Amino acid sequence: MTQFMDEIEEILKPLVLTNQQLGEIEALLLQSFNEGLRKDTNPVAPVKMFPTFVRDVPDGKEKYAEGKYMALDLGGTNFRVLLLELNGDKFHLDSEVYAVPEIIMHGTGEQLFDHIASCISDFMKQRKVIQYRIPLGFTFSFPCKQEGLTSARLTQWTKGFKCTGVEGEDVVQLLRDAIDKRPDIDVDVMAVVNDTTGTLMSCALKNRECRVGLIIGTGTNACYMETLENVELFSEDFPDVNQVVVNTELGAFGDNKVLNFIRTNWDEEVDTTSLNRGKQLFEKMISGMYLGETVRCILVDLCQKKLLFNGQPSDKLMTPKAFQTAYVSAVESDKEDDYNMTRQVMSAIDHRAATLLDCDVVKMVCKRVSTRAAHLVSAAVATILNKMKRPHTTIGVDGSVYKFHPHFHDLMVAKISELVDQNYTFNLMLSEDGSGRGAALVAAVATKQEHRRKVSLEQMGLYVPPRDGVNRKNSRLELDELVAKINRTNINIT
Repeated sequence: MTQFMDEIEEILKPLVLTNQQLGEIEALLLQSFNEGLRKDTNPVAPVKMFPTFVRDVPDGKEKYAEGKYMALDLGGTNFRVLLLELNGDKFHLDSEVYAVPEIIMHGTGEQLFDHIASCISDFMKQRKVIQYRIPLGFTFSFPCKQEGLTSARLTQWTKGFKCTGVEGEDVVQLLRDAIDKRPDIDVDVMAVVNDTTGTLMSCALKNRECRVGLIIGTGTNACYMETLENVELFSEDFPDVNQVVVNTELGAFGDNKVLNFIRTNWDEEVDTTSLNRGKQLFEKMISGMYLGETVRCILVDLCQKKLLFNGQPSDKLMTPKAFQTAYVSAVESDKEDDYNMTRQVMSAIDHRAATLLDCDVVKMVCKRVSTRAAHLVSAAVATILNKMKRPHTTIGVDGSVYKFHPHFHDLMVAKISELVDQNYTFNLMLSEDGSGRGAALVAAVATKQEHRRKVSLEQMGLYVPPRDGVNRKNSRLELDELVAKINRTNINIT
């Protein structure tokens, strides 16, 4: 048996990354970060380093405008609608999850945003807030070039989405258009943020040292607070600030083939059958959308080598995506001499007669795949911490893989500690409320800022509040146009 398991270990050896290899990955990622930050190399850089329009974290003293705020969190096959009620230092958060059917994920952009608007309407009716005009923060967790706090153009779909008519378009405007079609709701989109930024803001409200937002879920991404002089794409527009949150979009790291030295035949198989072949290669070695499929490909390979299930894989195991990433977490929740959850997973893939040796092999495969994922994302975090050079940094983390895998947190803490400069300390903080609360908080700040703008415009005699019966949505558009015109003439109204 020992010799047999040694043979399995040897086959799985390419999944085990040494610290030397991880150091090479760090150097390559830092180079990719710098290429994305520079104006001359950004157009061809796989890691885009999109600057957001969020320039600070909550200081704990921020007085948000009291009232009701909504958030929409879209980043996978499900999305959340949230209602945040602020009352002084207290807040109440309520949310509901809605599905995005595959037919909509692969349909038109109009169908997608009409579906979202319909769900917003349903949510507001259920919470009995349909009669209110509510500010909304929009968490849109796909690669976007942000052009303002309420403007973000989708650069490419990821995570299995392929809606037509959205890439290159302003997703906030598409959402507003869908909302405007509905006479029953009056929702004002005040801000758009990435899920990493929402996570950063949410955690920073509780921990001022939080400067990194990290997602390890359906996808993989990170944001961090960068010195403005390093962000060439942003410095000309806001010369009076010295920092800005940068959305790295590091899931695309390796799309220029620099990670080929660690990619395996199993990674190539997963990529080949994906909807975005050749894209998001780093993400495909880490995120929940692909970990289960990577395990499945390895198990099938071992079956073909007559090393698992007596060389006879079930039809279920041969079906792409049949081995869910949740199965990986379940298998690894078993102790070494326990097979309870592993047996349940074996039943789920129609291998009820699996031997204990089969179960041990499946356990080993799951462990190798998830450990590699944890070590890769640890290398990314260490790269960011070493780049920021802060004495101590809190990393806000969200995502199903991090939350539900029984060992992911501990694996990351151990490996980051090995890779980061010893002058810098860190801690990982679970985002309890997800990125949605962060988006709602950004919307609250934006609402407060807009109120100040309106007061300033009224004092200048340039803005008249809408009268009763006047369409509020139209008045908002007129206000936006007026503010943009004044900003172009360098009049400061904030």
